[in-house]
Amino acid sequence: KFEFNPKDGIDNPALSLTEDTDGKGVGEPRFYLLSKSNTETFGFCLHEELGCQGHVIRQVELGGLAQRRGLQDGDRLLQVNGHFVDHMDHRRVVQKIKASGNQVLLAVLDGDSYKAAKALGRDLSQMLPADIRPRLCHVMRDKSGFGFGVSGPEGMKGTFQLWVQQDGPAERAGVPPGSWLLELNGASVRSYSHAQLARKLKQSGSKVTLLVATSAVEEFYRLRGLRVTAALADTSWLPFKVRELHMVKGPAGYGFLLKEDDCSSGATGQFLWDVDAGLPAEQAGMREGDRLLAVNGESIEGLDHQQTVLRIRAHDDQVTLLVIDPAGDEFYQSVGFGDSAWSRP
Repeated sequence: KFEFNPKDGIDNPALSLTEDTDGKGVGEPRFYLLSKSNTETFGFCLHEELGCQGHVIRQVELGGLAQRRGLQDGDRLLQVNGHFVDHMDHRRVVQKIKASGNQVLLAVLDGDSYKAAKALGRDLSQMLPADIRPRLCHVMRDKSGFGFGVSGPEGMKGTFQLWVQQDGPAERAGVPPGSWLLELNGASVRSYSHAQLARKLKQSGSKVTLLVATSAVEEFYRLRGLRVTAALADTSWLPFKVRELHMVKGPAGYGFLLKEDDCSSGATGQFLWDVDAGLPAEQAGMREGDRLLAVNGESIEGLDHQQTVLRIRAHDDQVTLLVIDPAGDEFYQSVGFGDSAWSRP
């Protein structure tokens, strides 16, 4: 059994597609973007039940976020933040949802359809879109420019499609040709005119960060009334990476201190200092000034210093920390990326 504790900000329910696709009682997956506050729960539990296949949605709280969005008791969870999970160990699926922090995108199938699909031997992963994540790309200007151009309907704000120069900076940064621009340097372009966008690009100097979506991804979200956000993005193209440090405690401990301090965004964060030479923390790759994002796969977003310390100490002899260095931290904060988004497995 697994319960969530952390935002309600997305008001559009997911589109439910329940038509019988093959005449044999198998409906379509449904998608829900759940967004809550630190004081809310998602309003459901995830069960692994004896004699019952799949990850089962249970205890949907009456009037809670999950019920308001449309999740139902007995639904089977198929996808978390674009990752297929039906084949995964239950504990790992729980960890994926917890690591999402205050926002998570779920794909579910009703219980009867799930059982029918299994009985028919259907590959459930084939019922889902291959890739539903937008992409966050950091483009560095070279002597020829950024390597992309913008087009859009004349006089219409916020609709910008990108053409991409072959082997130019944008293509090397992962911008797909023909993709749609959603955010520029962490700010939505929805209200921008073409002239305003051109001015913002010029003000960006030698580097720019784009949130983009292919036509298929943009259509996926639009048809379901869901807003595409950077928190859901594929970050594999970005220059700054989070690091996972696995440490086994030695006779002298882990060999680091955890200190609370202000982040570049103004929020409070937990930072790693006084890394002792030769001890497990240094051996695992910890560096002075790293900021802590997650402990044992769970985001620490919303936790205070003491709660974070207790989470690190929860397992006596070993711990896995997700961290980011100061340069990467500053970059991600500048584009509005929350800790939970970095922490997703």
